[in-house]
Amino acid sequence: MTHLRKPLLAGVLGMALALAACSSGGSGQSGESGGTASNSGAATTVTLRLWDEGAAGAYEESLAAFHDQNPDIAVEISVVPWSDYFTKLRTDIAAGSMDDLFWINNSSYTSYAKSGNMVNIDEALGAEARDQWDANVVKAFTLDDTLWGVPQLSDAGIALYYNKTLLDEAGVTPDDLANAKWSPQGGDDTLINLLKKLTKDNSGNTADSADFNADSISQYGYNAAQDLQAIMLPFIGSNGGTFQNGDQFTFSDARTTQAMQYVVDLITKEHVAPSAADTNMDGEFTRNQFLQGNMAIFQSGLYNLATIAESADFEWGTALLPEGPAGRVSVTNGIVVAGNAKSENPEAVAEVLEWLGSQEGNEYIGKNGTNLPAVTAAQQVYFDFWKDKGIDIQPFFDVVADGAPTIDPPVGDNFTAASAAYTEVLNEVFQGRVPVAEGMKTADEKANAAMNGE
Repeated sequence: MTHLRKPLLAGVLGMALALAACSSGGSGQSGESGGTASNSGAATTVTLRLWDEGAAGAYEESLAAFHDQNPDIAVEISVVPWSDYFTKLRTDIAAGSMDDLFWINNSSYTSYAKSGNMVNIDEALGAEARDQWDANVVKAFTLDDTLWGVPQLSDAGIALYYNKTLLDEAGVTPDDLANAKWSPQGGDDTLINLLKKLTKDNSGNTADSADFNADSISQYGYNAAQDLQAIMLPFIGSNGGTFQNGDQFTFSDARTTQAMQYVVDLITKEHVAPSAADTNMDGEFTRNQFLQGNMAIFQSGLYNLATIAESADFEWGTALLPEGPAGRVSVTNGIVVAGNAKSENPEAVAEVLEWLGSQEGNEYIGKNGTNLPAVTAAQQVYFDFWKDKGIDIQPFFDVVADGAPTIDPPVGDNFTAASAAYTEVLNEVFQGRVPVAEGMKTADEKANAAMNGE
């Protein structure tokens, strides 16, 4: 799912992480697979594989500092694009040609852990090492009471970005958003009425007006869409539903189906969100609409913060996501760096893992505000960056604070195949071509068949 950004989204994530453009560091340069960032003159060289060049820039700086302290170890960085990353990961592990260290997301790691291809972090660094890392990321990468990666990035939770100008025009306040509730039964639902006030047609009529023309919408209230990390999982969780039981999908759970009916209705019935014909095939459509001033509320995560801060030319802010019958429930996600258990340099790998899991090693990830470090002591540089910018990021943390309910990101050895199977069905559901209950049942069957290798 991390792109939950691409990691979660893959149809999820982007679990997905969207990172900044690569910056040059003191250890060399990075490029696609085969390109490296290395320190010369070292006795031992190990390799680190990532899927994002922006992160490679931060790692170059971090590993240059590591090399200064450990001149007998050099680290070469290779970048494999997200689109090819997991295919190449699978083939290279099978061929015995995998890098010594590599990024991995929670949707993809379990099969490699079970097959003995990942370093047991508890054995390599000691079980107490996990105490210095984000607890949610540790939980996501713990299998059979064993941690299989060193946390690097955390997504925190999901919240609302809002266009203050559009809110002011509609007479909606940030407090209205922070107190918004949704319910599949109607009742105390306040979200739909807010979104209708924030949705306009080309004549300026709002969606709560009898004159509203749903065929010519110029401004949308919200980004309801088939977005697993930002929309689907929070709605499912805040209705008390489930996405999986273990690694088996539970789309046909009654509360899960209710939540998806509500989301689809926002698109096809209430017309407060763009058509799925636009959003199904373009994961950035709603973000672009928000940045262009054509959408009042954009529900998303910290992974879009840097882009919004850089690109929005209007006053904007953040608020808690809507409260459902089961409360406010967010997904949280992260990325770890894993060690290749078949590496010819296990001691050097352990040294690098220890460095990347330290405050000093991990701070480089967050110092420009692009990503939240997963080493808790390293997170202050990220908080300081956004505080200096005058941007309130607290809603992303309040929703996953200690004791807050969360919904787990997807897992499973065959999640990529399963995601493709259910996405094909949900594409039709979100466009209103297949009834929600029927589609969720079909998605269940097809996704579980794919997960089971059928």
